[in-house]
Amino acid sequence: MIKRLSKCIREYKSASLLTPVLVSLEVVMEVLIPYIMGKLIDNGINKGDTAFVIKTGLLLIVLCVLSLLFGAGAGVTAAKASAGFAKNLRRDMFHNVQSFSFANIDKFSTSGLVTRLTTDVTNLQNSYQMIIRIAVRSPAMLVFSLIMAMTVNSRISVIFLCVIPVLALGLGLVVKNAHPIFKRVFKTYDKLNNVVEENLRGIRVVKSFVREKQEEKKFRDVSETIYSDTRRAENIIAFNAPMMQTATYTCILLIAWFSARLIVSSGETQMTTGDLVSVLSYVMQILMNLMMLSMIFVMLTMSKAAGERVCEVLDEKSDLHNGENPVFEVADGSIDFDGVSFAYSKDSANFCLKNVNLHIKSGETVGIIGSTGSSKTTLVQLIARLYDTTQGTVRVGGRDVKEYDLDTLRNAVAMVLQKNVLFSGTISENLRWGKEDATEDEIRKVCELAQAHSFIEEKEEGYNTFIEQGGSNVSGGQKQRLCIARSLLKNPKVLILDDSTSAVDTATDAMIRKGFREYIPETTKIIIAQRIASIEDADKIIVLDDGGVSGFGTHEELLADNEIYREVYFSQKKGGNENE
Repeated sequence: MIKRLSKCIREYKSASLLTPVLVSLEVVMEVLIPYIMGKLIDNGINKGDTAFVIKTGLLLIVLCVLSLLFGAGAGVTAAKASAGFAKNLRRDMFHNVQSFSFANIDKFSTSGLVTRLTTDVTNLQNSYQMIIRIAVRSPAMLVFSLIMAMTVNSRISVIFLCVIPVLALGLGLVVKNAHPIFKRVFKTYDKLNNVVEENLRGIRVVKSFVREKQEEKKFRDVSETIYSDTRRAENIIAFNAPMMQTATYTCILLIAWFSARLIVSSGETQMTTGDLVSVLSYVMQILMNLMMLSMIFVMLTMSKAAGERVCEVLDEKSDLHNGENPVFEVADGSIDFDGVSFAYSKDSANFCLKNVNLHIKSGETVGIIGSTGSSKTTLVQLIARLYDTTQGTVRVGGRDVKEYDLDTLRNAVAMVLQKNVLFSGTISENLRWGKEDATEDEIRKVCELAQAHSFIEEKEEGYNTFIEQGGSNVSGGQKQRLCIARSLLKNPKVLILDDSTSAVDTATDAMIRKGFREYIPETTKIIIAQRIASIEDADKIIVLDDGGVSGFGTHEELLADNEIYREVYFSQKKGGNENE
């Protein structure tokens, strides 16, 4: 884990290395101060040597100023290094998430990824700053102070050595018991974010069904779990402070007692007043830094859980990647499914698509119909290689989709997904996702083709109208038409509409299909629909049932020999297509 995370330091290595150097210099200055202070008392104040007092006092001022400068410099470089480390960490995580296939994304919840990119990275940033600064300062201060204390009086310094093992044992028990709880807390944060995300995304549904109290209860229950676990962890960590303080005050009392007796009994021959002042200063330095060291271990305990979760995202490898010699051109929009079966889990024997064999010519319009759960969406996602087949082969333009460069394939296959998504920005900016350098004429043409131009022109700002996050300020039908226009800007070889006209009326739906026939005849159109009226004029219609192809033919052929299609057709005809 440490090796993986350290790769994110990169250009901040110099700041990361400079920080410990500055911290070490700061420690040297601070360690020298008590020693010189003791000499000031013994050789200056006690002997009444004013010149020595002034000379030593100026030296102390210089040491204090240098310590301040080194400390401030270490603070600046540590902040730069830790913030840069966090920036690179977020960048690497987000970059890796962008390369994920749908199968990879399915392993992580949206709320889990958000928590990892925010809370977990922040914990690692704070820990990294402590590692390169405090985790260097505390051991260095501990070692140097112990050396200086033994230089002053080795017999008195033995007291430190007796206390350190006891503190180490206590700290080990704290860390061992707290880490599993913190690990559980971070997972619960994922649940909390999920509750908030679902509530905000579905706030209109929540209010329309008057479910505010139930949502508040869900939030309260998860929050209570986090509170309970965090309190347990903090209760364990709380033993750290009194344990450290007890050790500190015990050492001070013992050293003061033995030192005072030694000074009096030896007549300041074996130990002087200045030595006592120096040793007491070193006691405080040693034990305070032991306390800081214990807090670092606690912080690292929390961060270990965060680091493990972050590395899960960093180490996740996309199931989809280019071959050794990828193809960078798609010849046409022909599509072939040869013995295709698919399961979402590689180890699963439950296939959602079973032995699918289909052959679609370039430029054809093909409709897909089937009951909910018949794997209509899964079928078309294999064309753009959003998933890879478990068995069999999918070909586009006569070649296996695995042979293509991924970007090339997906630029040739435009998909308007079932869940239409618009992003914050103007209508033009959203449409240019299809083609970044599209002209205004090109944008207008595809909007006319998607029957979106008329409602855009009615808006005060026209194509510069700002779309709120998620497209909340446009209707469902308008959103669908904008998404269709966006896909058409790609000038694709294959256009897939996954139930993408469900929110528009049948007349508009018919006009969109008519535009497809007249203006993009060479593009293969695949239309998933619930209304037979949306696909009955297609060249071919695929009937899916329980992951298999139940029928494949024209509207008339399926009416004649496919029972499932016939039942759907007559049920819709009887109920009226307008109400479907």
